[in-house]
Amino acid sequence: MAGLRESWRVAAMQTIQECALDLFDERGFAAVKIEDVAEAAGVSPSSIYRYFGTKEGLIVADEFDTWGKETIEAVLDPRDPVGSLIEAVVAYEAPRTSGGDGVVPSADIPWRRVRYFFAEPSVRLAAQASLDRASLLIAPLLVSSGALSPTQARVAANSLAFGYFACLEQWYLDDRTRPIAWYVEEGLRPLREIWGERRTDPDLTAAPQT
Repeated sequence: MAGLRESWRVAAMQTIQECALDLFDERGFAAVKIEDVAEAAGVSPSSIYRYFGTKEGLIVADEFDTWGKETIEAVLDPRDPVGSLIEAVVAYEAPRTSGGDGVVPSADIPWRRVRYFFAEPSVRLAAQASLDRASLLIAPLLVSSGALSPTQARVAANSLAFGYFACLEQWYLDDRTRPIAWYVEEGLRPLREIWGERRTDPDLTAAPQT
């Protein structure tokens, strides 16, 4: 039953987020209120505050923003955090299956969200706050691998989190000419020397997105 409730929660958050993006794209971020999003999504404003916290959270929230300690440990391999991060990004960009309705293309969802990170100052700050929270969870995980001291792990965790953000910004500046994962692999490649090459990356030679 808990798994079913979680599925409902994720589906509700996705619906609300897509309604919010529709309104932001149509009217502009500043002109849209939480109440407007609630009306469009058919939910109460209190539900939006409960799920997302703020209007900026409607854009920032995703699998990465909502990661807790258990999810970080499940997704990020401390022996090869860059490689496992790339795999997570590839999975995020891939088409998804929603309920029993079949495959739902998701290629435009990252683009619609991420461009607000760099077009709206308040959203950028919210995204950076999310990355700071993530780095605090990543650092102890890197220490547990035994390869880094606590100070080194803190530096490496921030390099991973904010390096990922820099990769997103370059993807945005390049008008998404390649998949996000390509930028993450290319941008974070220097960090791999810390851990060495431990896994084979997925094929990131896909044609530019259109």
